[in-house]
Amino acid sequence: MIISDEMKKIFLAGIGAMVTTAEKTKEFIDVLIEKGELTVEQGKIFNEELKRNLTVNKQKASGSESLAELLKKLDTLSPEEISALKAKLAEMEKKSDEQRNNG
Repeated sequence: MIISDEMKKIFLAGIGAMVTTAEKTKEFIDVLIEKGELTVEQGKIFNEELKRNLTVNKQKASGSESLAELLKKLDTLSPEEISALKAKLAEMEKKSDEQRNNG
C-alpha cells in the first residue's frame, strides 16, 4: 500500500503542476493581450497626434489660410485697408519685377 500512496501523491502532484501551469499560462496570455490592447490604443493616439500635427504644419506651410478664405476677407476691408493692401501689392509687384530683371 505504501507504493500506491506514493504513486497517488506523484499523480496528484502531476495534476497540480498541470493546473498551475495552465493558470499561469492563462495569466501570462491575459497580460500579453492587455499589453497588446494598450499598444493598439497608444498607436491610435499617436496616429491621431500625427494627423493633427500634419494638418497644423500643412496650414503653416500654406500660410494658414486658403486663397478662398483670404478673398472672402477682402470683402470686409475698409477703404483705408484697401489702400494699404494696394500699396503692399504694388510694392510686391515691383520687387517681383526687379527679381525677374536681375535673375
